[in-house]
Parts: sequence; structure tokens; C-alpha cells
Amino acid sequence: MPDTYVILFLVLLAGFAATYIVPSGTFERETIDGVERIVPDTYVQTEGSPMGILDIFNAIQTGMVESADIIFLVLFTGGMFEIIERSGALRGAINRAVKLTRGNEFWLIVVVSTIFALAGAIGAVANAVIAFVVVGVIIARTLRLDPIVAVAITFGANFAGFSVGFINPYTLGIAQEIADLPIFSGAVLRTVVFVVILGVTIWYTWRYTKKIMADPSKSLMHVYENEGNDTSGLEDPFTTRHKLLLTFVVLCLGFFVYGSTQLGWTINHMSAFFLFIALGAGIIAGMHYNTLAENFLEGTRKLVYGALVVGFARAAIVLLENGEIIDTIVYALSVPLENLAPVLSAIGMFVSNGLLNFLVNSGSGQAMIAMPLLTPLADMVGVTRQVAVQAYQFGDGLTNLIFPTSGILMASLAVAEVPYTKWLKWVFPLFIIWLVIAVLTLIIGVMINWGPF
Repeated sequence: MPDTYVILFLVLLAGFAATYIVPSGTFERETIDGVERIVPDTYVQTEGSPMGILDIFNAIQTGMVESADIIFLVLFTGGMFEIIERSGALRGAINRAVKLTRGNEFWLIVVVSTIFALAGAIGAVANAVIAFVVVGVIIARTLRLDPIVAVAITFGANFAGFSVGFINPYTLGIAQEIADLPIFSGAVLRTVVFVVILGVTIWYTWRYTKKIMADPSKSLMHVYENEGNDTSGLEDPFTTRHKLLLTFVVLCLGFFVYGSTQLGWTINHMSAFFLFIALGAGIIAGMHYNTLAENFLEGTRKLVYGALVVGFARAAIVLLENGEIIDTIVYALSVPLENLAPVLSAIGMFVSNGLLNFLVNSGSGQAMIAMPLLTPLADMVGVTRQVAVQAYQFGDGLTNLIFPTSGILMASLAVAEVPYTKWLKWVFPLFIIWLVIAVLTLIIGVMINWGPF
């Protein structure tokens, strides 16, 4: 598959071509309670301004500038989590979980899966889950399981949390910012759905684990034949300093949720707060000030690729806005949906985002492309913006479980040496269950008129 930037540049070229093909048009807009909304049934065609080749590259620059707050949020988040990872606290917590549940494999699956799911839900581990698949391999080797279990309890559990992401700045935070919703609002329903999806994922993984423990021939691959006491790689300590650091991070994130829902904090507040957490975590970890700075910059370096995707994706929307065709696209999308029940419209949004994820599997990049379209579309078809945000989240997150265009999936499988075909055979029934949960969640969201809070 072409690189994400190549795909986005092709999208940019398609947008440029569309400005010569799609009629220009606009809706009237009104501002209600500080939120700008389009007025239904006010679409009219206009005379658009012709665009030149240079406008393509101007759009890239403009997209980067307009997305600067989100780009720096991604970079600062990477720096913060790099400091937490370098402290050894997260790996130490996993190791302690393995030791405490030794001899009780079910609770080991529960604890490790929950840790990775929570890490995915708060955006702490997404691309970085690739590195932690090794931990899953060590656990599976110790218990004489197979490589599929290693991927399931790390990558699989991580994306169970990521797909809901009730406090994920990369996906939920960006999408809600674009949709003019309070950051991290709607957390109650998302938390319930997170628990349900995680519970189903643990049940499905344990069901397979128990089967191959009873009869190794039931494995879709092969079980590890290493000695059962092989725990190399699980000896990192979990010290009092580690506990203090993780407690500090959890309390800070909890306070930020309060600030975003009660004090009106924005993306910029989040970026500043992540700098504060990074500094505090580094001090608690006992890092030298130079080491702290180096680790922070290393974390930002690792996320430059993903951060700039945001601005590149925004460039496509800039072209459509400058060409005055974005309202025409929204109008065209609304025509087949406006005669449908809001429930079906919400499901249609979910499906369309899932298909988009095949090409653009960057969560933040997809938010920048999809949400400017979904936000006015939701207003027109009678679906709340919170439901539209969740439709985007499900479309982005769930399909990472099966799409071979997901670099994170393919890299995780490579680390554990799991063939894609074997993984797909194992995970597809779980994926179907996730789809059912997602659809039911959207139906409930429409029925309760799921709003900002």
C-alpha cells in the first residue's frame, strides 16, 4: 500500500479536481449558544473561484497552520508518554500484574488486557503498542500458549479501548474540538461501552486460551514449547517511585477531565497540561534535567509523522472550503440520508468512516477529514454531534482489527510472527461482535438524544 502521505496527497489532488467538477454552493449558517450550525433547506449554488496548481501547496501550508494546536497536542503527548515509558513505570506495572496472577491464567489475561485497553482508551499507547507485543510474547511463552494470544492481550485489547477512547486526545479530543463539543464530554456512555467491549474481548480471548491449554492441537498456529518458568524479560521492578509516578499521572488526567467538562478547557489547555505532566513525571522518576528534555524531544520525534498527518489531512478540507464545494458535498451526502430514520443515518456515518479507515488509518488524520463533513451532516439529518463523533470513533478504531492497511496491525503481527490469514481467522468473529456493540451504541445514542454531556 502507498504511504499515508501519498494517499493524502492523492486525496488532495482529487479535491483539487473536484473544484472543477462539483458545483459551488453554500448553506446559510446561524450561531446558537456559541456554536455555528447550518440552516437546513437553505442550500444554494454559487459561483466558485477558479483554483490553480499553486493553491494545492498553499492548502498544505494553510492546513498545517490551521491545525497547529492539534499538531502540538500530538507532539506534546508523545513527549509526555515517552518520559513515562522511559521511567519503567508502565512496564513495571505489567510485570507486577504477571507475577501477582501467576498460576491463575484467567486473571492474568484479565489484568494484562485491562491495562492495555485502558492505555488505548486514554491514548497512552496506540502506535507504541507494537513495542509491547514483545511483553505479550513473553507471557504467552511462559504459559505455553500461542502467538495469537500474545497479540490478542496486547494489540487486541489496546484497540478495544482505542475504539471507544473516552479520554483519548488523538481521536476523541480532536473530533470533539472540530464538532464544537466540550472536550471528553459524553464520558459516561463511552465508559459503559468500553467495559462491555473489553469484557467481550477478554471472554473471547480466554475462551480460546482455555481451549488450547486443554488441547494444544486446537491452536490455529502452534503453542510455545519453552519451559514454563521462562520469564526472561519480565524481571523489571515495580518500585514505589513507579507507583507514585503512575498515581500522579492518573490524578492529573482525572483533573483534566474535570477541567475540560466543568471549566471549559480546550485543546490548548490540554497541550499545556501535558507539558506539566511530563515535567512532574520526569521529576518523580528522578531524571536528570538534560535526560528529561532529551526524552521529551525523543517522544515528540516519534510522533512527528502522525502529527503532520493532521495538517496534511486538513489541507484537503482547506481546498474544498476555498473552492466552495464542501457545502455541496454535505448536501449531496444528506440527500440519501435525510429520508432515513436518524438511527440509519448514524449507522451510515459509521460505515462510511470504516471504509475511509482503509485508506487513512491515522485516527487524528481521519478526524480532520471526516468531522468537518460529519458535523454539519449530523445537524441536517437529526443526529446529535456526539453520536456523529462516536460514529467516527467506531469507524476509525474497530476496523484496525482487520484491515491490512493498518501499519500497527501488520507490525504487531510481525513482532509475534503471526500470519495475517491466521489472525483474521481468529479475530473475525470478535470483530463481528464489536460491530454489533457499535451499532447498538449508536442506536442508543440516537434514542437518548446523546448531547454534549
